[in-house]
Amino acid sequence: MPRLTDARVRDLRARKTTRNVRDTTLAGFGVRVLPGGGKRFFLHSQHEGQRVWKILGDPATMSVAEARARAQALLVSLRSGQRDGEMLFERVAEEAFRRHGRQWKPGTLMVNRSYLKNHILPRFAGQRIADITRQDVRDWFAAMHATPVSADRSMPVLSVIMTVAEMDGLRPEGSNPCKGIRRYRRRNRERFLSEAEFGRLGAALCCAAPSPAVPLIRLLALTGCRSSEIRTLRWAEYRDGHIFLRDSKTGPRTVWLSEAARRVLDALARTSPWVFPSVRGAGPMPGATLTRAWFRLRVQAGLRDVRLHDLRHSYASAAIASGETVLAAGRLLGHNSPETTLKYAHHTQSDVENAAAAMGAVLGGTRRGTGGGTRP
Repeated sequence: MPRLTDARVRDLRARKTTRNVRDTTLAGFGVRVLPGGGKRFFLHSQHEGQRVWKILGDPATMSVAEARARAQALLVSLRSGQRDGEMLFERVAEEAFRRHGRQWKPGTLMVNRSYLKNHILPRFAGQRIADITRQDVRDWFAAMHATPVSADRSMPVLSVIMTVAEMDGLRPEGSNPCKGIRRYRRRNRERFLSEAEFGRLGAALCCAAPSPAVPLIRLLALTGCRSSEIRTLRWAEYRDGHIFLRDSKTGPRTVWLSEAARRVLDALARTSPWVFPSVRGAGPMPGATLTRAWFRLRVQAGLRDVRLHDLRHSYASAAIASGETVLAAGRLLGHNSPETTLKYAHHTQSDVENAAAAMGAVLGGTRRGTGGGTRP
């Protein structure tokens, strides 16, 4: 196999699978050709019984000579016992957040950074990314059994970091130690309001002391929107009888409003760009203000175990129970996947009993026909 040159690297063509073309003058040095046509210089070596993978650069911005020199310098540092700071977990984690931060919404980015700081870095900081094994991840995950929600939400963050390490050649392909580790089973927290409970909530809203949070909560119950979507709603997004959200958890979407929902909005004074402005600042109503108002209201309505987000669950459940399809309910909620909406297809015990009786009549041959007789 000939020595790598700029011309040879430039002429390499992509295939259906990733392939590595190695140099004949420096062991472990080569260029990786990706199925999409991208190319990366790499170093693959062994040091003290451990495999070392390192992406050195892109042939579009680095010559073969530069990449080979960098590979040689890296080999020297490894053999002299120096640690490559770029291989440390925290450095790779920061690079992963730099790349994926543009794809995450600000709230998601903030939450993921919190999981990284509080749950991931205390365990893995200071370790070489290539040294972290599946057993290390299993032990870390098991140690978080007392906080299963944090464990389940930290695992995808760790997995993203490991994926970036593979992409950069710091770990072998397919070595993500997070794959295959089962998440914790958590008690279903979804709560659906009955018709009687909706009545109590409506009565409490009517009797509540005047507060900007009261129409906001009423609008949440009438739209099934997420609290952040209504709390940060701007008047510019309400027009032609609909709400046109510039952004939501699943991107821009239209919220169709009932007449009752439109009456709530039309009764509000337009004193700010925000539909529900903060009393003390220039922005929207703070989340803490809404939370405190909801806590007071749910006590008054006798719904102490109901979360504000349960209004969204109940809105979807009521829509499906009234005959709307799962797809239609999903559009009302702004879901991208029908599977997400299916978990809101809540049925009461009487619903199930009626369904069982109906199926028994059909399959048992006792269903009545149009002529009054029994159909076989």
